Amino acid sequence: MENNQFVAADLFLLSTSEPNSLCYIETAELDGETNLKVRQALPETAEMGNDVHQFSNFNAEIDCEAPNNRLSKFEGTMTWNGVKYSIDNDKVLLRGCVLRNTKWCYGLVIFAGQDTKLMMNSGKTKFKRTNIDRFMNTLILGIFGFLASVCLICTILCGVWETSTGYIFQYYLPWETFVPGNILEDPSGAAAAGATTISVLTFLSYVIILNTVVPISLYVSVEVIRFSHSLWINWDEKMYYAKTDTPALARTTTLNEELGQIEYIFSDKTGTLTQNIMTFNKCSINGMSYGDPSDSEGNPMELLPQTRVDFSFNPLYEKSFEFYDNKLLTVIRSGESNPQQHACASMFFKLLALCHTVMPEVKDDILEYQAQSPDEAALVSAARNFGFVFKSRTPSTITIEVNGVEEVYELLCILDFNNVRKRMSVILRRDKQIMLYCKGADTTVYERLDPACQTVRDITTTHLNEFAQIGLRTLCLAIKEIDETTYNQWKKKHHEASTAIQDRDDKLHEVYEEIEQNLMLIGATAIEDKLQDGVPETIANLALAGIKIWVLTGDKQETAINIGYSCKLLTEEMEEVFIVDGETYEEVEKQLKTCNDKMDSIASNNQIDLVSFTEGVDAGSAFGGFALVINGHSLVHGLTKNLELVLLEAGCKCKAVICCRVTPIQKALVVDLVKQHKKSITLAIGDGANDVSMIKTAHIGVGISGQEGMQAVLSSDFALAQFRFLERLLLVHGRWSYLRMCKFLKYFFYKNFAFTLCHFWFAFYCGSSAQTLYDPLFISLYNLVFTSLPVLALGIFDQDVNDELSVRFPKLYTPGHLNLLFNTKVFLYSVIEGILASIALFFIPYGALSQSVNHNGRDIADIQSFGYVVFSTLIVVMTIRVGMDMYYWTGLNHFVVWGSIVVFFCFALFVYAGVLVPIGVVEYTGTATFVMGSGIFWFTLLLTVITVMIPIIVYRFYNIDIQCALTDRVRLLQRTEKASVISREMRSSRGSMTRRSQRSIRSGYAFSHEEGFGDLITSGKNIPEGDVRLRGTRNSTVTEEELV
Repeated sequence: MENNQFVAADLFLLSTSEPNSLCYIETAELDGETNLKVRQALPETAEMGNDVHQFSNFNAEIDCEAPNNRLSKFEGTMTWNGVKYSIDNDKVLLRGCVLRNTKWCYGLVIFAGQDTKLMMNSGKTKFKRTNIDRFMNTLILGIFGFLASVCLICTILCGVWETSTGYIFQYYLPWETFVPGNILEDPSGAAAAGATTISVLTFLSYVIILNTVVPISLYVSVEVIRFSHSLWINWDEKMYYAKTDTPALARTTTLNEELGQIEYIFSDKTGTLTQNIMTFNKCSINGMSYGDPSDSEGNPMELLPQTRVDFSFNPLYEKSFEFYDNKLLTVIRSGESNPQQHACASMFFKLLALCHTVMPEVKDDILEYQAQSPDEAALVSAARNFGFVFKSRTPSTITIEVNGVEEVYELLCILDFNNVRKRMSVILRRDKQIMLYCKGADTTVYERLDPACQTVRDITTTHLNEFAQIGLRTLCLAIKEIDETTYNQWKKKHHEASTAIQDRDDKLHEVYEEIEQNLMLIGATAIEDKLQDGVPETIANLALAGIKIWVLTGDKQETAINIGYSCKLLTEEMEEVFIVDGETYEEVEKQLKTCNDKMDSIASNNQIDLVSFTEGVDAGSAFGGFALVINGHSLVHGLTKNLELVLLEAGCKCKAVICCRVTPIQKALVVDLVKQHKKSITLAIGDGANDVSMIKTAHIGVGISGQEGMQAVLSSDFALAQFRFLERLLLVHGRWSYLRMCKFLKYFFYKNFAFTLCHFWFAFYCGSSAQTLYDPLFISLYNLVFTSLPVLALGIFDQDVNDELSVRFPKLYTPGHLNLLFNTKVFLYSVIEGILASIALFFIPYGALSQSVNHNGRDIADIQSFGYVVFSTLIVVMTIRVGMDMYYWTGLNHFVVWGSIVVFFCFALFVYAGVLVPIGVVEYTGTATFVMGSGIFWFTLLLTVITVMIPIIVYRFYNIDIQCALTDRVRLLQRTEKASVISREMRSSRGSMTRRSQRSIRSGYAFSHEEGFGDLITSGKNIPEGDVRLRGTRNSTVTEEELV
């Protein structure tokens, strides 16, 4: 493999191009982190280098664990030349990794395809169906039962009529010859036997006649509508990302309406919420805050291109680096006015250039950095741009360039970072002066400060709180001068601790604590982990829509919490953010139960319903809800059978949940937990291969077309270029799709029941003989032609409010959560309305025509004329009825609604004019002209339409006038406001959705760093041979191509 190539299988590393066979990899698609991690081949296999001949003769036996989904562990052995070697995770490259800063490497494939750990974490692909689909299947079974019942009633009526009347009426309507009791064939035959035979045959006939109550064409229409909804998503220019030329993409056509019912969103962090690009935004040095631009009088200025600091004086500056406060550069370059501040600022940036584990690498005479974390890269980059350039290192020295002057420091010791210490330090010597440079979390650095720093500490604390309030990631910087004697004594203790056989880590920790005391505080840094555009606004609006967001990330707890505040998932208004980080089952159980008890206690005091977050009369607007943060090792216990419901209870009481340090399979298990027990519609969104499992598990999976490849997109149902487009996908397209589909289904069942039951009423007047009321040709064309276009227009184009108001008023999304628009109650209402409509459609024409004659005195009550009147009235009523359900009228709507009526009458006149007599259509010839020439027909049509429509109009007027819903109020607003005013108000209102409070103070510390690089540096294993020469520098870790 070569640099920047994707690892396509689980490999046992044999040799690399780097010294000591080290290999740098990026595991973003496994755990969401872009931190560079180190792998090292066995020295014995590393000797083969890149000699293909030796590899061709390589003959070894690998004995290892069976395929599994544990990403952090690998156990195996290799037997080669009679010697057995141990294989662990540090010698394996897993599928999904990307080779970084390594020219080439060779590896032996251990697992491939579905056996790789990545694929074992991906889960199985499941066929997804919407709730409406499953509900429709249940309804169809119910309708079949209804059909059987109606047919049975008709059968019984037929038997009664044939026994009492039909038997003695055979001279006029003779029975078939095969029917027992035919008096023409067998005068002594029994009436009961013949009636029974005819009834059974009639049952089958009515099944055929009344089968239209089972909407077979419904499924075809539904697929056409869903396909059209998918096109609206694909064609939406407001979800098109021009920067990467990526439109939104609906990769399935079966889940659109479920986008309008999402209750839980499970989101990845890296590459989904953030760009994972760190920028040095602000800092505090010796009690002075820098980063906010101001004019000569101290008034704040906007961040404009012209206010950007010009670093062109520095030949090694980065053009991509942005800083907007000239005061800091002035202090660095000219210290005459304030020598003390100049000295502190210089020490501040020297510390950034010296205290790190970044490795330099020269490519094409340009120095690039191998940074273990983007945080370190941003800090070293900031120091470089301000004139403090880190140039090279050896196991015993660090070389920097300060304003063009090279300075070489002797590296005495690195006190490495870990999750317990939350800080790192280096001890350096220059000009016989020994200095300790330390950077870390404010909580750990403050505990070790000299009391003389109290004033600076208080001011810096204020600055840290300000930085944390706006979601910046902070680190405190401190120094200490050490005399030679003290250092020598400490070095002996350090050597003893580092060579201890037992409890080495604990002993080293004690030694580190001894030297890291009485530190002098210099200041603090504030780094922004850049969010994608519009993420805070999107999350805030989705929360207002009643959608709960859970973030599932592989990042550290501090990083995840910090991003939570940045994107407004966590807010200062929250009553409490609960952290579950227990290592054992008992600890996790206790923490979860404590969280539940405390939430219940606070909620009861505030009269809060934790399920809906509705507030009591006295609760006011002060209640901010809760948040839960749980670590991956705690989640292992939380997802066990005995604790999963306790975890779910705690999570569902919170407005936000963050799960950090989770594996891909844990993401899927969390999604499945909510999916199974809450019976809510879930959506998972991510951009990497580590998100595939939860994307497949959720009801709807959304893939972000990010920088981690296309695995998430290829496994998703919908693909977006940016997280912010999720707002429009749900609040606009999802809500519209749900609304359209529900209205379509209600109307479809209504019109089919109204159409079919007219046959049932007619059965009482035709002896239940299975005589059809309508022309068979019209029966065939009813759903196919005469009523198809209006209902499709309703299902494809209708919208209650426009897209801007849908986003502006997210509460409009609530009916989807509550499943209000199509459920059993709504279905029964549609059925009852259809039955009542069929009664009016049949009996009003029956009463009008039964004793009527035309202007010539001729009787017009024949079966053909009556059937045509009923069917004509049916078409007009059904078309007007669908028009009443339409909110969004365009020229196309008018065309299909009124055009359908016109087409029907024109078709009837054409067909019944005798044109189709040659092919046998003669029974209804002349009927249309005859009936439509009568005034009774038009009066009957008008009376029936009024009778059916008036109750509906009255009911809707009552609802709008007396029980006005939010949709009705927003529609009224839409009519009275211009689109431009709506757009401006939306932006202004969205900008002030959240308020800030000063009642809680939190740490903004977050440092995505790992232990181990310190020992690696001081060992000299990863230091390339030869001097480092450069013409210019750039930071390879923060380039857009390599970060997500």
